[in-house]
Amino acid sequence: MNTITKTSVAGWTLIVSAIPALAGTTITSPTNGEQVTSPFTLNMTADSCSSLPVSAVGYSIDNDPQTSAWPATYIDGPVTAPQGAHVLHVKVWNYQGGVCVTDVSINVGTSSDVAASSGLSVVPSDAISVSAIQMLSDWTAIHDGGTSGTSTGWTGLQSSPSLSGNAREFATYFTDFGGERYTAQFSDDTQAQNFLYDAWVYIDGSASGLANLEFDLSQTMPNGETALMGFQCDGWTNTWDYTVNGGSPTQSWDTWLHSYASCNPQTWAPNQWHHLQIYNSHDSSGWVTYHSVWLDGVEQDLNITVFAGFALGWGPAILTNFQVDGNQSGNTYAQIYLDNMTVYRW
Repeated sequence: MNTITKTSVAGWTLIVSAIPALAGTTITSPTNGEQVTSPFTLNMTADSCSSLPVSAVGYSIDNDPQTSAWPATYIDGPVTAPQGAHVLHVKVWNYQGGVCVTDVSINVGTSSDVAASSGLSVVPSDAISVSAIQMLSDWTAIHDGGTSGTSTGWTGLQSSPSLSGNAREFATYFTDFGGERYTAQFSDDTQAQNFLYDAWVYIDGSASGLANLEFDLSQTMPNGETALMGFQCDGWTNTWDYTVNGGSPTQSWDTWLHSYASCNPQTWAPNQWHHLQIYNSHDSSGWVTYHSVWLDGVEQDLNITVFAGFALGWGPAILTNFQVDGNQSGNTYAQIYLDNMTVYRW
C-alpha cells in the first residue's frame, strides 16, 4: 500500500489554474457519489496529464489549501475525512507543471450508514448468490433487431481497468442508432422470485456516443413462461425505464415505459467505476415489481408493478443481458467494462 504523506505543494512548479483530468487518470475507488467510512481507500492511476508524462499525483479535500502529493503515478492508500458530504480533488501533475484534476463527490458516514445506502440491505441472509458473472465463458453478442441501424460487438476479459483483476470488456460499434446485446446464462433456478443485480460499470474515455445502457434479468417460471425484468438508463428521456408486456404471454407486445427516477448515461463520469444495484421481484404469473435502483450509493425508489410474462418456450434458465445503444446517425463506438457482477436471489 502506498504511504500518503502530507506535504505542501508550494515547492512544485505548477500552473496557477487546474484543468479537468483527461482520459489519463483512472480512479478505481471511491466512486462518484459513494457512501464511505473514514478512513477510505483512494485508488487511482495516471499515465498522462494533458497528453504529457506524469511527474506527481496527489489529492485534497474540499477547500483545504493543503495537498497530499508525491512523485508517483498512482495512489493506493487511506484517506481520512470527517463525516458529511465532501469533494475529493484527485490531482495529477505533468513534467511541464500542468495539473489535471478529477473531482469525486463522497459522503462520509458510519458503517450503518453505508449498509443502509446499499442494495444489500434488502438481501436476506439465506439468499443464494452467483458472483463473478462477468467471468463466465458463455457470453454472446448479437445486434438487437429492435433498434435501427447496425451494431457489432466484441467481449472478453481484461485485467485493466478492473476491480477484481478480471473485468469484462464490451467493445461496441454502432451505425444509425444501433444497439448491441450481450447475454450470459448463470442459473436454471425457476423458483426464486426476488433478485438484486449488483455490478460495477466503467465507461472508457467518453459516454458521448451512448443513448442507453440496459441491465436485464430474465427467468423461466414454474409455469414455463418467462419473466422479463428489463431495466435501462435512457439517455433520450433521462429516466430509468422498465419492460412491460402490453399484450398477453402468447400475444405479447414488448415495450419500455419511463419511470420518474432519473438517469442519463452521459452523466456517468468516464474512467471511473460506478456501482449499480437493481432490486426486482415477480410473482408466479409474470407480474414484475421494480422496487429500487442504487447508483453510486444513491437510492431511487420505483415500486412499480407491471405485467412482463412471455411465452418464449425457454427451458429452465436465469440469464442477464447487457445492452449498449448508440445515439447518433453516423458511426459511434463505446468501450465499457463490467466487474464484480453478482446476482442475489431468494
